[in-house]
Amino acid sequence: MESALYYVTIALGFSIVVNLILKRFGISQIIGYILTGVTVAYAFDLRHMADSHTLEMIAEFGVVFLMFTIGLEVSLQRLSTMKTDVFFNGSLQVLLSAVIFFYIAYGVLAISLETALIIAMALSLSSTAVVLSFLKSTKEIARPYGQKSTGILIFQDIAVIPILLLIGFLSSDGENISEVLAQTAISAVVIIGLLFIIGKRVMTWMLHFSSSSEVDELFMGSVLVIVVASSLLASYAGFTYSLGAFVAGMIIAETRYHHKVESDIAPFKDLLLGTFFVTVGMKIDLGLFVTHFFDILAILSAVLVVKAIVIFGVIRIYSQAKIAFKTAIALAQVGEFSFAIFALAGNHNLIPEQISKLLVLVVVLSIVITPFILSSLTKISSYFFKDVSVTETFAMLPGRKNHIIVCGYGVVGKFVAKALRAEGVDYVVADNSYKHVEEALKDGQEIYFGDMSKTAILDKLCAKDSVSVIITLDNLEKKRLICETILRYAPEVKLVVKVVSLEEKRELRGLPISITIDGKKEVASRLVSEALTCEL
Repeated sequence: MESALYYVTIALGFSIVVNLILKRFGISQIIGYILTGVTVAYAFDLRHMADSHTLEMIAEFGVVFLMFTIGLEVSLQRLSTMKTDVFFNGSLQVLLSAVIFFYIAYGVLAISLETALIIAMALSLSSTAVVLSFLKSTKEIARPYGQKSTGILIFQDIAVIPILLLIGFLSSDGENISEVLAQTAISAVVIIGLLFIIGKRVMTWMLHFSSSSEVDELFMGSVLVIVVASSLLASYAGFTYSLGAFVAGMIIAETRYHHKVESDIAPFKDLLLGTFFVTVGMKIDLGLFVTHFFDILAILSAVLVVKAIVIFGVIRIYSQAKIAFKTAIALAQVGEFSFAIFALAGNHNLIPEQISKLLVLVVVLSIVITPFILSSLTKISSYFFKDVSVTETFAMLPGRKNHIIVCGYGVVGKFVAKALRAEGVDYVVADNSYKHVEEALKDGQEIYFGDMSKTAILDKLCAKDSVSVIITLDNLEKKRLICETILRYAPEVKLVVKVVSLEEKRELRGLPISITIDGKKEVASRLVSEALTCEL
């Protein structure tokens, strides 16, 4: 236990240095973590640590916290609206992919029935850790293809349970499959019932008590207890840790604490998820990779093509071709849960060791190339689909000058955009709410989906070459964060900010904002002005 934690500390420290270097070249930090794992494993002769139970447990909780944050995004109400994406698209994708891979493995390559079945199911899964991390960090999760991808990934995580149960059944000596399925169904009902009926009351009470105490450490501790307890409860019932955490996140999503919980849990999720990718890097057998490089490349290419075609066909049933294409490319890789499937199958002698090692390298390589593919997804799709929606790209903005940027398309933002249009002024609108983006598109506005507190979005909006930025948001914290980012990124730009109270004005007083418009003061001034023009 101590040695595992010691090496984790070394690896994470080394990964900080690697990621700082890679960041200068715009390379995903996931690649940095994987490279760290490879380097540490071979430099310190620690390849045996990749199979350490303690290290795997630490790494698995990275995926657990990721699934918890996804649960926070997917409330029961929202899940009901995603039922087509989760249950129809997800089940069809997993089933069709598994059938095709099984036919190739069993019918073409003549691999044994049990081994072919396990390989088919493992390859049908995609990477929750990589794809959802990207979708959340870039806010792509709110876009149509992000919603489709999230729905399929949720079903895949649920599908891991019967896959692991099937492996257990294949390794058992004559155990009745109907009994196994009955026990699983009963366990599922009991666990979900406990979490939603009793757990919801306990979680709500804990969060209410800890938040009312105004002690941040107590609130953070309550959140950690909820995540770990839900995960362990699901594990004891024979399910995955991540499923328990996902259900707990869904429960908290129904409460008023979900935004605070999500922001507080982020550092733990990122740190533990980093540990997970370090262990992925430690699993890479460079000797086997070099000797079987072309075999690995051929298998990976076949897997990517088959999954992309299947996912495109499934999503195309109810969606546009472009959305189906982006979803297919985003989910074509093989997921991290396949490591657990291959490991469990190997322990029960259901898959030959050589095939298992080869497939692990295929999975690792697919995870390594995925961040590069995702970051270029819009560019890739633009080669095939020229009718690009304004919510999908900023490609038309580079080179734009002397325009006004309107931040927010709420009630005030709508009036501002309408007035600018009436004056014939060149302007663009940016909003971080997909609902507002859809409203703006219906109104015929040129709007872009993005968070203006991110310098990457400001760069895409050509903020340095704009005349001014008008901030119409109501949220004070978000308003201040955006102001600070703009002033740091483009200090010469004129910043016009709406405030609604003296308190807000005082909070923003320390910033060199060009103009602050006090809504109440302006209304009072206009009322007096109109009253004075009346004839007695």
